[in-house]
Amino acid sequence: MSKKNQQAKEKKAQQTAENTSANSNSENQQEAKNNQEKEQQEENDLKVEVEDIEKEEEPAQDEEQQATDEKEEKIKELENQASQWQDKYLRLSAEFDNFRKRTAKEKSELTKTAGEDTIIDILPVMDDFERAMESLDNSQDVQALKDGVHLIYGKFRDFLNQKGVKEIEAKEKDFDTDLHDAITKVPAPSEELKGKIVDVVQKGYTLHDKVIRYAKVVIGE
Repeated sequence: MSKKNQQAKEKKAQQTAENTSANSNSENQQEAKNNQEKEQQEENDLKVEVEDIEKEEEPAQDEEQQATDEKEEKIKELENQASQWQDKYLRLSAEFDNFRKRTAKEKSELTKTAGEDTIIDILPVMDDFERAMESLDNSQDVQALKDGVHLIYGKFRDFLNQKGVKEIEAKEKDFDTDLHDAITKVPAPSEELKGKIVDVVQKGYTLHDKVIRYAKVVIGE
């Protein structure tokens, strides 16, 4: 009886062990499955994150490429503007150089021919002088010679007036340092002439109201 009990206990213990082992294997299999599912889920989550990052990077790359294209376009635009300004500068420089040369030439010609009109107008007076000199050798009429000289003088005076040259009035006028140059003083021939000009040694002239030669005068005292 005792032996049968012992065998029954061993059998029961064996069954318990087998059940425990089976339960343990089942739990391990379930845990392995859970771990596998967890790893799969993590892998899927990682793929989703990578896809999201790639999606985020694509617009950033597009924006970066757009910014690069805009910079290159701006650089080309600035280069074109710089080229245009350089062309304008070269043209203006050439035009200014031509203007400077032309102005210098005109100035030189003007300087050479500045008195051309005056010389042309004075030539008739020169002709009259030459005719008068010829008459001096042949004419016996002194009065005619005098009249001829007066005529030439009047023509020459009119010529000067036309050019803006006027004689400075001085005789018996008050002395004016802006018009007259006193060379000496003499006793005045009358009381009214004291401090005034009593004689003109050399006439003075103005050109368009500008003194070109002061009158040399003698002052009465």
